[in-house]
Amino acid sequence: MPPVARPLKRAITNENDENVGTTRLTRAKAAALTGNENEAPPKKALQTKKTTSNTLSAATGGQVRRRAALGDVSNVVKGDVGEGKDGKEVKKPLASKTGLVSKAAQPSRVQKTTKTTTSRSILQPKDKNNTASELKRPASGSGATGPVTKKRHTGSSTKSIVEEDYQDSENIAPEVNRQTTKTTVKVEIEKQVERDEVKVEPLKESSDEMILDLDEDDREDPLMVAEYVHEIFDYLKELELRTLPNEDYMDMQGELEWKMRGILIDWLLEVHTRFRLLPETLFLAVNIIDRFLSAKVVQLDRLQLVGVTAMFIASKYEEVLSPHVQNFRHVADDGFTEDEILSAERFVLAALNYDLSYPNPMNFLRRISKADNYDIHTRTVGKYLLEISCLEHKMIKFPPSQIAAASMYMARLILNRGEWDATIAHYAGYTAKEIEPVLELMIQYISGPVIHEAFFKKYASKKFYKASIFCRKWAKEFVHEHGDVVDVDGNARPGLPSTGDEEPIF
Repeated sequence: MPPVARPLKRAITNENDENVGTTRLTRAKAAALTGNENEAPPKKALQTKKTTSNTLSAATGGQVRRRAALGDVSNVVKGDVGEGKDGKEVKKPLASKTGLVSKAAQPSRVQKTTKTTTSRSILQPKDKNNTASELKRPASGSGATGPVTKKRHTGSSTKSIVEEDYQDSENIAPEVNRQTTKTTVKVEIEKQVERDEVKVEPLKESSDEMILDLDEDDREDPLMVAEYVHEIFDYLKELELRTLPNEDYMDMQGELEWKMRGILIDWLLEVHTRFRLLPETLFLAVNIIDRFLSAKVVQLDRLQLVGVTAMFIASKYEEVLSPHVQNFRHVADDGFTEDEILSAERFVLAALNYDLSYPNPMNFLRRISKADNYDIHTRTVGKYLLEISCLEHKMIKFPPSQIAAASMYMARLILNRGEWDATIAHYAGYTAKEIEPVLELMIQYISGPVIHEAFFKKYASKKFYKASIFCRKWAKEFVHEHGDVVDVDGNARPGLPSTGDEEPIF
């Protein structure tokens, strides 16, 4: 049996390799095979583009097939078909395409109506012939195409450059009016310079003293919002009355007393110092505790959980990076699990109706400190006196703005920084007579025995200029000079003996 001839295997070549020859039958080779093999193909000029119709006619033996699909394409430009001398169809040559140089020489449809700068005066009449020559400018490029002729819009809505210049010359006011205008502008500039030279202007005049506008220097600082600062603090004073807790909420608590609340806040002060949190976090946490205890009855074994949860909520509200819930569980000696703290967080927020818009007393203290020229010693003592309101339950009934004003008043009194003048009273919002009840409570606290040790040690450090030691010595001398201090219950407390370490450091 003869062997069966096997088909030759097709050589596998790489189509992307230009150095390897290909055996593919192209349309050009097919057209060459259909013609006369002995006749040499005619030489054609080098063409930049091959049309599809020529290739198809060569492949089909010279018969041109017109495709309806390509006939409807609007963006394909074809030449017109006509009859030649011998009756054959001859395509008319296409219109010569404009080169790149000629395209650059042609003016575009969008023109700028810019005016050329001339040396003539405004009121001098124009020469139309000179204007036409001024409008001409050489075209961009090599300059071989010559100057460009600009199009003029003859529509009624568009006016020529000559007409615009002519109208500008007609709208100029007479010489007398121009002098009057210059004089008015000069007076306005002088007034503006005078306003800029005065840094502090009087806000309003009272019968005795003049109140200075200290917000004038902050007009250029957008962070100080000097335009809205008065409205902001007016709103905060309205809001603080709605966030005040019930001053007698301990009467409804069966297992709690005011002494237990003081112990809890003193421990939270230690936690606050350990975590290095902001002062605003402490005041908000105390406000959350008092408002929650005003609404809900809490058992004694859950009081520490309320304090930890309040500090956890306040840190998430005020801090940029709040401590993790594991840290609060650790500082509570693992007395509560993380799930209990998170569950208590949801319960406390629901009891407060998720309202944490508490006007922090630190905002009012900084506002008053601006009128005190931002004295660092006065503000440090003021912060110490301000935190007394967190521990002393008798100050719950006073709004934060009044406590801040009393703290700054007493700090200036201790450091002999001068009287409570009209400017400071204006920015504090309270006169010396209105803050006397808060002053009495502060003097009673600092002149009495040290009850909250964590709070006293915090401000006895050099970081806070030993403010608690210095204020304690001043209170002893004040009580010795003005007599015994009588508290709210009517009990008189004499001045305390000196401990020997109460030296002023200011």
